[in-house]
Amino acid sequence: MIIDCHGHYTTAPVQLGEYRDKQKLELAANADCSHEKGDLRISDDELRHSVEGAQLKLQQERGTDVTIFSPRASWMGHHIGNANTSKYWTEHCNELIYRLTQLYPDNFIGACQLPQIPNGSLDNSIKELERCINEFGFVGCNLNLDPSGGHWDSPPLGDKYWYPFYEKMVELDVPAMIHVSGCCNPAFHATGSYYLSADTTAFMQLMTSSVCQDFPTIKFIIPHGGGAVPFHWGRFRGLADMMKLPSLDELLMNNVFFDTCVYHQPGIDLLVDVIPTKNILFASEMIGAVRGIDPQTGYYFDDTKRYVENNQKLTPQQKQAIFSGNAIHVFSRLQDKLGGK
Repeated sequence: MIIDCHGHYTTAPVQLGEYRDKQKLELAANADCSHEKGDLRISDDELRHSVEGAQLKLQQERGTDVTIFSPRASWMGHHIGNANTSKYWTEHCNELIYRLTQLYPDNFIGACQLPQIPNGSLDNSIKELERCINEFGFVGCNLNLDPSGGHWDSPPLGDKYWYPFYEKMVELDVPAMIHVSGCCNPAFHATGSYYLSADTTAFMQLMTSSVCQDFPTIKFIIPHGGGAVPFHWGRFRGLADMMKLPSLDELLMNNVFFDTCVYHQPGIDLLVDVIPTKNILFASEMIGAVRGIDPQTGYYFDDTKRYVENNQKLTPQQKQAIFSGNAIHVFSRLQDKLGGK
């Protein structure tokens, strides 16, 4: 079995974008508007049409079985609006994911967006996590370490600000993929620099904190291959040594995992050379940031399965761990969802 732990619903019907545009207009008129949740009026047939020529088609063509599916990351937009607009927007996005998991239970398993706002209470995020796990059967969430959208004014991940949410993660036994959203800072290209910078920043914030000691069973996935972390593994090991911290294996590697959203063979080869196999989860981010065909290979950049398969050092057992075994360990609720697969 091949489990893609990182897929986004980037092909939603136009009604979802129209709803968000309406929210933005209301916010432009009144930043404190209370807003109403309203109704998207999207039919099941429209949902089917949105994925059957996209995510489902590529699953079949590339030979993956199940995708852990979450709302479009760049549209989470936690820097836009207030607590009400974020709450209702998030609920609609997660409810579409739930409907897709009901239409295609063999293909999609849900992970939720959270209604975060910059430096605001995490109470709504905790409630939405509970709703999505307990009512919708989701298995994980996307946690944004920078809800400001690129201004980096939120507390670091080791701050006690985040602890109520971590407590709920541990209680529900669900991991968080640490994933930023769209960027309103012109210094960053959203997917080319902001995402990768955030991935690297997340690792350093966890490394210099006591989160994994305070929550020994907590699990985080750092996407996009961990940003710069594998390439600079020696730097992080050296910094840990200079700071008199435990080794990275002891400090983080029972709690922090990396995915394979690295879009060329040398990048995957480096990832599996540096990062222990047990800490790598297969993912493609399909359909995500990089959608074209690599002119050097003739294959899609985000067809990451072939990079793992083509690695010459991994044993068949290690490849199987990356393709499914590690995901089942990290997403502990997956086993029940997979049934006899």
